[in-house]
Amino acid sequence: MNYSECIENARTRIGNYCKACPECNGRACKNQMPGPGAKGIGDTAIRNYDKWKEIRVQMDTIAENKPVDTSLELFGKKFLYPFFAGPVGAVGLHYGDCLDDVRYNDILVSACAKYGIAAFTGDGVDSNVMVAATKAIGKTDGIGIPTVKPWNIDTVAEKMKMVQESKAFAVAMDVDAAGLPFLKNMEPPAGSKTVEELGEIAKIAGIPFIVKGVMTVRGALKAKEAGASAIVVSNHGGRVLDQCPATAEVLEEIARAVGDSMKIFVDGGIRSGVDVFKALALGADAVIIARPFVTAVYGGAEEGVKSYIDKIGTELEDTMKMCGVTSLKEITRASVWMK
Repeated sequence: MNYSECIENARTRIGNYCKACPECNGRACKNQMPGPGAKGIGDTAIRNYDKWKEIRVQMDTIAENKPVDTSLELFGKKFLYPFFAGPVGAVGLHYGDCLDDVRYNDILVSACAKYGIAAFTGDGVDSNVMVAATKAIGKTDGIGIPTVKPWNIDTVAEKMKMVQESKAFAVAMDVDAAGLPFLKNMEPPAGSKTVEELGEIAKIAGIPFIVKGVMTVRGALKAKEAGASAIVVSNHGGRVLDQCPATAEVLEEIARAVGDSMKIFVDGGIRSGVDVFKALALGADAVIIARPFVTAVYGGAEEGVKSYIDKIGTELEDTMKMCGVTSLKEITRASVWMK
């Protein structure tokens, strides 16, 4: 199965909202929620996609002809590629009821681990989502990154027990999920976190702690102060706040500020191996891709996930070769062109 076949299969299974587009650019679904759309007019998800396309890569084939190494070492683990599957929650609501979160995470986590990358998993009001996600990660000997919502500290502590039992090699918190409706007006309070609260959570985690949802240098410095091992430059795919900058517009500045002291992930509109290359050139250590992995799981289960990993990985390898670099560390700011 190739990814085009996977997309065709997904269209009959993925529900009424997602259109399983050839390349997910935010336009067909726009502000469709429930569904894969974005908040408000749907501007942020579209901008995320468009801004990566405005960056151009610098071709250079006057270089030594040798094999390309796309591998990444992260937190003591080695991966085939510098991209990861992103966390998605409530798949039954947003993408059709032929899969629930339990089955979705089970397929995604195992397939990603089998084919050389790792999956971030989602969280939700249903406690079984985190239970199933961490069990799936445990089956892969910890090759997965649970993503915990910014609940109150007692709930977070309970979730972290499951994370530790799974032997996950890292854990994330999507602090930008503070904008999701189901977190509002909860008792005890859930939502945004102070530096001190994040610091406490990082200590409870006991493994590399990733703060997801950073869009400013100020935010990155706060995450660093809290003891985060990494951040994800992310606006939650546009789902929590309309009219944000694109992640491609803020990544370089953030990476310049904290990239020497913590790992930098980025997500939002990255849809090809060429986009992955651009993100690394602007300072990211790795990228996260979410929505297209949903299509992969719905359209082909494990085989679908493999087809998408192969697609993005081959595109990255080809881009590196044509731009005269043979390892990730050789990808620099000089590898891309911007106005």
